[in-house]
Amino acid sequence: MPPTSSPQDRVRSAERVAELNAQIRALWSGRGYPAPPLSEAQRAEYHRLLDELDRVGRGDVTTAA
Repeated sequence: MPPTSSPQDRVRSAERVAELNAQIRALWSGRGYPAPPLSEAQRAEYHRLLDELDRVGRGDVTTAA
């Protein structure tokens, strides 16, 4: 997070991180152990979520998408 970010930006970022984490968990929940591989569409979604999570963590995204 850049040092010039406001408290409101940090809250929005934290909320977005929580949303992204919940979406990632949802992809894997209920799949059993060991979990079967994700489908191609699920893998694409998983990587999209990880990329967005990385951007939010770096401070590149300050508002929820």
